[in-house]
Amino acid sequence: MKKLEHAIEAIILASRWLLVVFYLGLALALLLYAVSFAKKLWEFVDKLFVLQETDTILKMLALIDAALVASLVVMVIISGYENFVSRFDNADGNEISWLGKVDAASLKIKVASTIVAISSIHLLQVFLNAQQYTDGQLMWLTIIHLTFVISALLLAYIDKLMVTTKKSKGE
Repeated sequence: MKKLEHAIEAIILASRWLLVVFYLGLALALLLYAVSFAKKLWEFVDKLFVLQETDTILKMLALIDAALVASLVVMVIISGYENFVSRFDNADGNEISWLGKVDAASLKIKVASTIVAISSIHLLQVFLNAQQYTDGQLMWLTIIHLTFVISALLLAYIDKLMVTTKKSKGE
């Protein structure tokens, strides 16, 4: 019976390697998104001298938004791999001490913060083009953004409570 238990545990533990497929898929998606970013950047450069100031700001905000999304994907890939699959080896001598610093709890906070930042940029883009939106659309976009902000704040508060609780219990 103990051998069966060990075999089941070995299979369950080995199943974490299935996550690599997801992380590699995210890396491929990131590559495709980089191509999309390059296209947006080229279009911006191509029209730089004919754009109005507001349009220039909107183009730059779109590039910032893309960079934040790409950073979010990298953060999920690296911390997910580190937390759930395997530690990165320092075989080539490069400094990688920063990799193990993002655990699952802090990843949630970082993801929520990045989503708030992306939402903020999107909302700013909307407000710069407010004439293209109805009052109802502006209201709902603002409510959705505030929902992201409140969710991020609640996640951070819950994380702080958990850390405080662990410290008070001596864990």
